[in-house]
Order: sequence, then structure tokens, then C-alpha cells
Amino acid sequence: MLLLLLISPGCASSSERLTSQRLIAATAGAAPSAVGAAGGGASLPTPDLPPTAPAPSPAAPAPSPTGPARGYPKLPANPAAIASLLAEVEQALRDQATPEQDLPALGHQQQVLYRALARQPQLAGQVRQALPPRWQLVLDLHLEARRAFLAMHPARGGVSQVPAWRIRTPAAAPELLRLYRQAASATGIPWEVLAAINLVESGMGRIDGVSVAGAQGPMQFLPSTWAEPGIGRGDIRAPQDAIPAAARYLVRRGGLRDMRRALWGYNNSDHYGRGVLAYAALLRQDPAAYRGLYHWQVHLTSSAGDLWLPEGLELRRPLPVAVFLQRYPQSAPPRAQRSAPSPPPSPAAQAAASQAQPAPPPVPVPAAGPVPRP
Repeated sequence: MLLLLLISPGCASSSERLTSQRLIAATAGAAPSAVGAAGGGASLPTPDLPPTAPAPSPAAPAPSPTGPARGYPKLPANPAAIASLLAEVEQALRDQATPEQDLPALGHQQQVLYRALARQPQLAGQVRQALPPRWQLVLDLHLEARRAFLAMHPARGGVSQVPAWRIRTPAAAPELLRLYRQAASATGIPWEVLAAINLVESGMGRIDGVSVAGAQGPMQFLPSTWAEPGIGRGDIRAPQDAIPAAARYLVRRGGLRDMRRALWGYNNSDHYGRGVLAYAALLRQDPAAYRGLYHWQVHLTSSAGDLWLPEGLELRRPLPVAVFLQRYPQSAPPRAQRSAPSPPPSPAAQAAASQAQPAPPPVPVPAAGPVPRP
């Protein structure tokens, strides 16, 4: 059972506040040329999530696929520097003075730090010792979640192909939060659990693609499950239909009595349930953590490292990792960028690259309404 301890977000004085532009400039390199800046969304005033700047018009165009953007976040060289950066990022994500346009880069930096620490227990322990106490429990829940998902495939070294996914900008943060809470009110399933499932299944709707099992949409439903009476209604790809459907499915699986057992229906793994509930516990203890999680990007554990698949990317067919990195070299982590060049792709891989169609500009996703079909 997860230990539920209250984590008070707190508020830094102006002298302690992070200058987010300085932090972003210090930790980001050149951006993948295939995409623009990651999309964001302003937070609505709610009892748990403090208000932020007004949301942009939902009619605003999607970022240009060739415009300037941030790069792959970097990992500092020593535990003390990592702890300092992590504490600054966590504070900035909760600080209402942080400009809205800085949140995507801050959330991505947070994500990359936790993904790296989850794979290096000794380093994570050193970083924890150097962290202020208020962030140690946050670190613990992030690592518990990430390590649970890593444990689902302990022998897998990473995929050798990048799937035929379309990475889109998700619905706005306040709209998703409204949908989670609306579904929670209607069913009794905690909104934090629904948000955690949405995060781990599709990056809160960023991944538009079909899983190897045939699951679809932001909550990754099998069409056969969606078709069950009382579960799916409307569009399996639309968050306003998929999120309440997930809540109804969890109720049917016994989630009001035993959530861990209900989550087994989503993925037949105890590790999966443990990971989802760790993120849900983080949100329950510290609802402002939603601001960071919403801005997490799509990462893929591959044979060449932890690849970033940025918003706006569209692959019409799977690509071998070596070919993908030839086309999108900045999707590789900085360490992979500094390593020796990869061997040339095989003739079959080169043929696949020549047949792959270039991606058109990303399709804008409205803050509410059905997600456009590809």
C-alpha cells in the first residue's frame, strides 16, 4: 500500500524564485528540426490547482514543424548539480510567477531527470540525500512509478523500430482536468487515477496510434472492450468520450472496492497497477504536480537510448532506429549524440527510409471536442 503523506507545495520568496528562462537556456540544446515548441495549456482556477495565465485561443494555429524549439534536456554531471536542478525545476513548476510558455520545457526537463534516475539507483540515492526534504517524497513516488513500469520488461534492451505513431499536441491542461474530475464525480473513480492512466497510456493524448495489442485512443481501449454495453460511447479517440469510458470500465472491474485489482484489467501486471497508483498518489498529495506531468513528452526506450518523439512528428510506417536517427538526430539523448556514429543501416532499412513519406504539418487539436482522425 502506498504511504500517503501530505506534501505542501509552499511558495518561494522572490529572491528564491527560479528564473525559468535562465534555467531553460542552461539545460536545452538544439531542437529536433521536425517539430515546433511543445503545446501547453493554462490552468483553470480550481480548489487544488492554482490559477495561471489566461489560456490562449483554441483557434490558435499549431506550431510550425520547422520553427525554433527547445532541445533534448541535459543531465548535469554530478549528484549535487542534479539535485539543485531538480529542486529548481520542481519549484518553478509550482511557482505562479513562472511564465506559461516556460512550462513545457520545465516539465520535459523534470521528466528526463526522473527517467535517468530511475535507471541509476546509486545516483538516485545520492541525489535524494542532496535534495531539500520537501522534494524527497516527490522523488520517491516518481521513482516508484517509473521503476514499476521498467520492471514490466526487465530483459528488454529497447525497441529496434520506432512505431508508426503520430505525436500530437494534447487537449489543454484545464480541459483534461475538467474531464477527469467530471468522470470522477459521475463514477466515484478518483480523478488522479484517471489522469495517471491517461499519462502512462498515451502521454495524455499525445500518442495517436494503435498499440501492438490493437488498443486505440488516449485511454488505449481495445475496440472489443469499447463495444461492451455501458462502456464506450462516442469516439474512442476523443478524450471527452474515452476518459469517462475508462472510469466506467474501472467501476465494472471493481475499482470502487479494489483499485489495484481493477487496474489489472488495463494491463495484466502488478507492476502496472503499482506504477499508476504511485502517480495517482503524487497527484493526490500534491495536485499542483499536474502542471509538470501534463507537459511530459513521448519518450521511447530504444536500442540507441531514450528517444524523444516530439509533438508534430508523424511516421506513416515503422522506421528502424538507425534510420530514424539519421532523419531526426536531435531525438537522441545528449550522451548518444556524443557517442561514436552508429553503423550504416542495412539495405532493407535504407529502402524503408526511402519509402517513408515526409510528415505534413501537425494537425491542431482543439481544447475540447473530438480529436481529429488521421
